[in-house]
Amino acid sequence: MSASQFFSQMMDLFQTAALPHIWSILIALAPIFLAFTLAILFWDVWLQYVRAKFFSSLKYCVLELKLPKDTFKSPLAMESVLHALHNTSDGSKFLQYWKGETRPWYSLEIISIEGQVKFLIWTEDRRKTGVMVALYAQFPGIEVTEREDYSRSVHFDPDTMKMFGTLFKFTKPDPYPIKTYIDYGLDKDPKEEFKVDPLVPLIEFLGNVKANQQLWFQFLIRAHKDDQKKPGHIFKLHDRWHDDATKEVDKILMRDAKTKVAGMKDEKTGFTKLPSISKGEQDIVEAIERGMSKLPFDVGVRAIYISSKESYDTPFGVGGIISGMKHFNTENLNGFKPGDGTRFDYPWQDYKNFRTNRRCRLALAAYKRRSYFYPPFQEKPMVMNTEELATIYHFPGSTAATPSLERVPSKKAEAPSNLPV
Repeated sequence: MSASQFFSQMMDLFQTAALPHIWSILIALAPIFLAFTLAILFWDVWLQYVRAKFFSSLKYCVLELKLPKDTFKSPLAMESVLHALHNTSDGSKFLQYWKGETRPWYSLEIISIEGQVKFLIWTEDRRKTGVMVALYAQFPGIEVTEREDYSRSVHFDPDTMKMFGTLFKFTKPDPYPIKTYIDYGLDKDPKEEFKVDPLVPLIEFLGNVKANQQLWFQFLIRAHKDDQKKPGHIFKLHDRWHDDATKEVDKILMRDAKTKVAGMKDEKTGFTKLPSISKGEQDIVEAIERGMSKLPFDVGVRAIYISSKESYDTPFGVGGIISGMKHFNTENLNGFKPGDGTRFDYPWQDYKNFRTNRRCRLALAAYKRRSYFYPPFQEKPMVMNTEELATIYHFPGSTAATPSLERVPSKKAEAPSNLPV
């Protein structure tokens, strides 16, 4: 008997004896395989659904912050406020996957409505007490009041309005910090006349917004945690920001990424010597390592300029938004640059502004929802530490002489206990 005949007989035997049993087993297991396949295919859809349901069940509020007349504290005080907002808890697995609960996020906002400059914080209604307590603890003279959401009353109408919106991105990888208040010497609490506050030019710019114009800055923050999948691993998570920062320091110091050798041997003496780096590289390493020692946040930065068609001023509004964020930039470290925006570079890219108007509507909807970390308007966040965040959002002292920046006119105190009844 030839090999081909033997193989043919064995196949016939297999099909007549074993095949019916295999088919019966597969049919019995089909519901399990189907359920498993559907779970994999629609897991993200399920998460989006339960999260959207969870978000819609919450109440939100906007807190307006009226600054004390005399603010002498450095941005370090705002760092302490941010510590209170650093909540890394996503809830239990049941709450995450069945109820859709997520890490809380906040929106720190600086806006100008026809030149009236205001500091605001958007948060869940159930968390507003914690925000207020943190603010009162660091700024005793501050007034915090709940107000209507100013963005809800604005609806984009391309026939009567023009709008520009943009997201900001880093110019370098996340581990490189921006120019912070420490670099400006504000951590030493210098006298008011000697302070150089990088936020003041932005406040002055907002104070010059004219009638029928509004300009909004939104800094969305969420506590950063080690929830990134490690390359080459399915289930193992790691802190990508911390790991990337370590790699950047190793690269600058010329350390071997595998052996982590901290220095090199001198051929003449045989002793280990430190890597030779320049003063600029040493400053970069110090800045990165200082940033690694502080609490990190996932951050999204969004800005919107909206105006009537008659009052729209491209050089002022668009140019002012971009240049207002440049005061935090450095060449050797990091900085902000405009990312995805509502404008197109060339007129032939958008016939009769159809695509621009659509982008404007979406940008305004994203702003109103404060959506950044989750659908429907999910973006890749930057990672910034509390020092960087306190630099771009803090309460300026008297160096900010903008008359339209409302302040508490006088300090409040309780009445003396010995007053006659």
